[in-house]
Amino acid sequence: MDRHLHIAIIIPFYNEADHLAQCLDSFVQQSKRPNQLILVNDNSSDDSPKIAETYTQKHNWIQLVHHESSKEHMPGQKVINAFWYGVRHLKQDYDLIGKFDADIVLPKDYFSSLSPFFTKNQNLGLASGLLYIKKNDQWQYESIADKTHVRGPIKLYSKGCFEAIGGPRAAIGWDTLDTLLAKYHGFETQTHLELIVKHLRPTGGAYTQKSRLMQGHAMYTMGYGFWISLIASAKTAMRSKKLAALTDNLAGFFHAKKTKTPFLVTSEEARFIRKTRWKGVLGKLGL
Repeated sequence: MDRHLHIAIIIPFYNEADHLAQCLDSFVQQSKRPNQLILVNDNSSDDSPKIAETYTQKHNWIQLVHHESSKEHMPGQKVINAFWYGVRHLKQDYDLIGKFDADIVLPKDYFSSLSPFFTKNQNLGLASGLLYIKKNDQWQYESIADKTHVRGPIKLYSKGCFEAIGGPRAAIGWDTLDTLLAKYHGFETQTHLELIVKHLRPTGGAYTQKSRLMQGHAMYTMGYGFWISLIASAKTAMRSKKLAALTDNLAGFFHAKKTKTPFLVTSEEARFIRKTRWKGVLGKLGL
């Protein structure tokens, strides 16, 4: 990889009129701008498509496309389907490809800071900064994941990694699955701890019982097995202080098992995923 990396970014959005302009301003103001930015209007009913159009008129590297989908809140599936629609509209090849959300504000050096990670490490597959949310008038780390985890709203993939893992899967849990499959294929992941991204809307605020059932369903299809699913669900329940996160997750898991839902991964990938998750659990216990 040479140092002049070609960067392609896809931003799916649905009714993001309150955040989209701030998000796109942060892209326009980058010290190293993406070469291509595809905005995917995913069936919005507010003014966000009009806001997006003002940026396409001023910047020839920004393109707006329209995707028709359900208006129903479908964590993971809806946004990834829109992402893949955007990928099909890329006009040039790329070295790095990113799936970004429309409710984030990047620091001006986001891409100029992350690009050297990929240039220096040919084996790097995923990289990102860290997401911060506003609490009590202060920006604080959004602690729903370890700081080593490359988060879905601000994620860059190397082309090699993206192709090896087959890109993100249209299912809740795709973000974690990306990381696990990247490691399965021998790629590394890295976060830039000083690269702070403002997340204007905290993750998971709109999650419903149906979403929690889908999460358990995803744990089954990702090959977690019962014990890893139980531990992951319990962690979510404790973090959110909602017992339903545990009971609904497990209900979704057992429904997927009962109906023999096809896995998202191969049997070999599933074994690797379970081994990796167990290693993480035991490591945190000091074992």
